[in-house]
Amino acid sequence: MNESKLIIQDKVPETWIDYNGHMNDAEYVRAFSWAVDAFMNFIGITEDYRNKSQYTMYTMETHVCYLNEMKLDEPFEIRMYVIDYDVKRTHLFFELYGEHGKRAATSEQMLMGIDQSTGKASPFPEEIYSQVKELAAKHTPMKKPKEVGRVIGIRKKK
Repeated sequence: MNESKLIIQDKVPETWIDYNGHMNDAEYVRAFSWAVDAFMNFIGITEDYRNKSQYTMYTMETHVCYLNEMKLDEPFEIRMYVIDYDVKRTHLFFELYGEHGKRAATSEQMLMGIDQSTGKASPFPEEIYSQVKELAAKHTPMKKPKEVGRVIGIRKKK
């Protein structure tokens, strides 16, 4: 299996702790949003690039699985896989790990390239597309993680 890419290392700040004494569910989403920003920077869609080229990416869909609690000041890292891509979309999978390798949450996301001057979907510029292809070659799992493609629903007992 290709390795996931380490994209963020940080620790849980006090402002992310909720009334239950652990990381609030919205803050997991914030951490994964930071991971999307890191991914964009990694493939070359930096703030400067966005301003000059009027090209960015939007999150089209996301699915978060909460697996374990995160506590105040707990170190964490977010790792990423490229599940799939085409000329204007990337299907990414992020894993948030806490102390001692604890797998605390996952986020599956579909991102789309956007021409900011029109607000419409647009193929990746060649320099960005080549970075996506290179990242996918190194960080696409041989077997999809079990959370990829999940559907929310209540299983009925027979």
